Amino acid sequence: MDLQQLRYFQTVARLEHMSKAAQKLYVAQPSLSRAIARLEEELGAPLFDRLGRQIRLNQLGSAFLQHVDQALAELEEGKRKVADMSGREYGQIELAVLYTVGAQLLPELLSAFRKAHPFIQFHLFQNAAHIMINQLEKGEIDLCISSPQPDDPEIGWMPLRTEEIYLVVPPGHRLAERKSISLQEVKHEPFVSLKRDYGLRELTENFCRQAGFEPHTIFEGDESVMVRGLVAAGLGVAFMPALALQTAPEPLIPALHIADIVCQRTIGLAWIKTRYLGGAVRLFRQFVIEYFSRPEPAS
Repeated sequence: MDLQQLRYFQTVARLEHMSKAAQKLYVAQPSLSRAIARLEEELGAPLFDRLGRQIRLNQLGSAFLQHVDQALAELEEGKRKVADMSGREYGQIELAVLYTVGAQLLPELLSAFRKAHPFIQFHLFQNAAHIMINQLEKGEIDLCISSPQPDDPEIGWMPLRTEEIYLVVPPGHRLAERKSISLQEVKHEPFVSLKRDYGLRELTENFCRQAGFEPHTIFEGDESVMVRGLVAAGLGVAFMPALALQTAPEPLIPALHIADIVCQRTIGLAWIKTRYLGGAVRLFRQFVIEYFSRPEPAS
């Protein structure tokens, strides 16, 4: 077996879909199918169960995937070490950020870093927090900017910024002229929210429980832009972090301070403590920590 076969197998195993894997790998599907078949022949065992055109990773495949993930992660770590030993400031950083902070934090942050280190490249991801932590554990990314702090003691985490979470309401809403509210005042309102996979959804539902009610969510979305649009259309109220409001497009919607509950979240930088981080990654990690340690400009 060769390295290409292992990468092919890893992708097919994660997607459990041959044509999607072929598209992701930029390879013809028949070539990919033959590579997987040769790998199974060499191992002397089927790694997938075939059900018509569908494939499912079987028990043998799951066991093999664990070792393939470890082997490929070790090779990536070796590449980073060689890059460091070459003494040149270059490399690629695999960085993931929350959907709700990417557009607000990344442009200025990456622009400032690239001015000082123009030869370092980035591969960027935007995902929900639990997906990013999974990517981090698998070695698919080097760093992620997430919230809340992960529970895993193997994950290092440096808090960067604590931001307020507001309640946004449609223009013309009965509370639209207010500056602040009690969360109890909206317990009977329809809510617009991110989907349940998102950490912000769990956090804000806990705010409601602290106020003594369960939110009645009637619309769910994948992005804060969609949530804002639904609120602007008068379809409900929603929680919105301060960062997401800073670059909010038209139409503007009223954002109200929540007075009876402390509604905040802390965004931090995460990495695997025991994994070797290349020089470019360490450089960027330190830059991010120092960048957010500066006092914020007065508004």
